[in-house]
Amino acid sequence: MRALDSLRPLILMLSGFLGASGVVLAAAASHGGDAHLLGNASTMCLAHAPVLLALCLGHGMVRTATLAALVLSLGTVLFAADLVVRHLGSAGLFPMAAPSGGLLMILGWLIVAAGAFFRTKSE
Repeated sequence: MRALDSLRPLILMLSGFLGASGVVLAAAASHGGDAHLLGNASTMCLAHAPVLLALCLGHGMVRTATLAALVLSLGTVLFAADLVVRHLGSAGLFPMAAPSGGLLMILGWLIVAAGAFFRTKSE
């Protein structure tokens, strides 16, 4: 996992990007946008942004933190982007994009859980 540690700045950037996107999407949903699509996209962004920040900061305590953060990021972006594209037009990014993003988020959380079975760097 050490090779992935160089990606921590990317994870921090994605955390900020998802947090900001979540706020923008919530505002759009409350000001006349499709509350169902944009609201759900906002929720996923705002739920995962602090998790990415925590995984970035806690990478020394959770051996799988960086990999989990990357998978969670990809899943969240894919899920939210598909909902936003559906709001803007009639079709999503590609068939099954949102469910694929959801599955990646689930996988990311399972990677976090798997971290309990790996020794940390300090042990």
